Amino acid sequence: MNKTTLKTINVTAKGQITIPREIQTLLGIKKGDRLILAAKDKKLLIQKATSLEKKIDDDFKDLLKLSEKTAKDLWDNKYDEIWNKV
Repeated sequence: MNKTTLKTINVTAKGQITIPREIQTLLGIKKGDRLILAAKDKKLLIQKATSLEKKIDDDFKDLLKLSEKTAKDLWDNKYDEIWNKV
């Protein structure tokens, strides 16, 4: 999606907004999707939670693999078996 789409929306008395159908379609937002709101310098970013979770997973996959290996090395050893008798 290289095209910029601008829409003006209103905030209700309850502070709710409606994402225009065109934007929902462009971003693949469906009923029940979780969104993340981020605010900085009077700007608001709305992003699908699944998109951000995937990006975080991609950014940290090497660290996660190393952490899992380290945990296995620490916990899967004969010296820890002594605690099974306590």
